[in-house]
Amino acid sequence: MITILGPTATGKTKLAVNLAYSTNGEIISADSRQVYRNMNIGTGKDLKEYTFKGKNIPYHLIDILGAGYEYNVYEYVKDFHKAYNSILDKNKIPILCGGSGMYIEAVLKRYKLNDVPVNKKLREDLSKKTDLELIEILIKNRSLHNTTDTKNRNRLIRAVEISLENNLSRTDKNYQYQKINSTLFGIYFEREIIRKKITARLKQRLNAGMIEEVKGLIDKGLSYEKLKYYGLEYKFISQYLLGKLNYDDMEQKLNFAICHFAKRQMTWFRKMERNGFKIIWIDGNISDEKKVKIIFDNRELT
Repeated sequence: MITILGPTATGKTKLAVNLAYSTNGEIISADSRQVYRNMNIGTGKDLKEYTFKGKNIPYHLIDILGAGYEYNVYEYVKDFHKAYNSILDKNKIPILCGGSGMYIEAVLKRYKLNDVPVNKKLREDLSKKTDLELIEILIKNRSLHNTTDTKNRNRLIRAVEISLENNLSRTDKNYQYQKINSTLFGIYFEREIIRKKITARLKQRLNAGMIEEVKGLIDKGLSYEKLKYYGLEYKFISQYLLGKLNYDDMEQKLNFAICHFAKRQMTWFRKMERNGFKIIWIDGNISDEKKVKIIFDNRELT
């Protein structure tokens, strides 16, 4: 397998599509939000990018669930292996592409994950604790794997719920999922360039109807509180629709938050490197054709 990773707004999908075209491969998304239908602009699906030189490139784990569902890493690992094996059965090359570091690491490190059901009584007890107390529980149980869990109250409670069930651990030799051998390639830009790309992309998405997309989800029954679960765009646009932010403040705060998110993504990938992953970083400024050549030069494709 080939893995293409990097922070948001670095052109991962375009590169993966170009590579899939060149290798007769198929793409597996490693994005925690693109699994949801009718959440296109806010999650940056850009589905039109999956057509390259007149050929439709197959993709997996996009648009597989309705908005309102709370997908998790346990389900992702299970769904990933179904997609991975279906690609191998067709004698094609799997290309894992995305910026969700936890999803990528869970697959490649073979985390042992159990399906932890909702424990209503435990949630009632946890709801009485402060955010700081909940974070301390995670740290105590060595389960603070994803700092985004601490930014949202519902996510934080769910993370503690899972932690207390001891659901996340390293695999043993009898683990059900096979080991995945993958070469990792990261797309790299200087931080200031990523900021500019994020700002330009945000303006484009707002002009393309991102606010209307959020309105549509609300009209279909999603609550404002529920939308916060789905990330920054939905959180800040919800505040704008509720009248808590004017348009300019919403755009400015959202832009800043996405830039900070990109920084956290890079922190995760650097941590992966410290933990033994080799990531071959490619200059984002060069053409996709040159990037593909670098990948070919560093990975024997058969």
